[in-house]
Amino acid sequence: MAQIDWYLEGVEFSNCNCNYGCPCQFEDLPTHGNCKAFNVFRVDKGHFGDVRLDGLCVAGTYDWPGPVFEGKGAMQIIVDERADARQRDALERICKGEETDEAATHWWVFHAMCSTVHPAIAKPIQFDVDIVARTAKVLIPDVLESSGRPIISPATGKPHRVRIDIPDGIEFLMAEIGSASTKAHGAVPLELNDSYGQFAKIRQNGHGVVR
Repeated sequence: MAQIDWYLEGVEFSNCNCNYGCPCQFEDLPTHGNCKAFNVFRVDKGHFGDVRLDGLCVAGTYDWPGPVFEGKGAMQIIVDERADARQRDALERICKGEETDEAATHWWVFHAMCSTVHPAIAKPIQFDVDIVARTAKVLIPDVLESSGRPIISPATGKPHRVRIDIPDGIEFLMAEIGSASTKAHGAVPLELNDSYGQFAKIRQNGHGVVR
């Protein structure tokens, strides 16, 4: 059976517990041996079959006891409460790697590496981001608060700009890197303080990053 055709284009903000130069992006082991992470995405343009997804947000909280590739993780998807039933189903399916080639997207990998998948919830998601400025604010009432800012050089006290370029990546081609902090109180609790922050434009479909 053919896959349902889907496409998402928009902006993403992520925070994990690694140092600013997240080793996972370089195929190295995570800074602290494990991975705790949060990700939020705003769809500026998108569809899942005939279901339009423009303007909606979706987030995820994750916790792996070791490197992501070793599995045994836990995750929860949080869908924009403005989504109707068909839109919510579409966003959940994309974030679980459904209708997607094997290992083609980060969402496919994250879901495949989680043995515990908590039921998705619908909440209002307030998300503001400026990728070039490396700033972000996220509020999901009763579930999560997160913020991002530029890295501040300890030598000069000035903002430091650095990017990660992954030509063959499964999430982004280029991401701005900053500092981020997150507190999550849902099924996957998180407490991240001034650790790896990622700001990126995303273009994906069921075959991976659209280049």
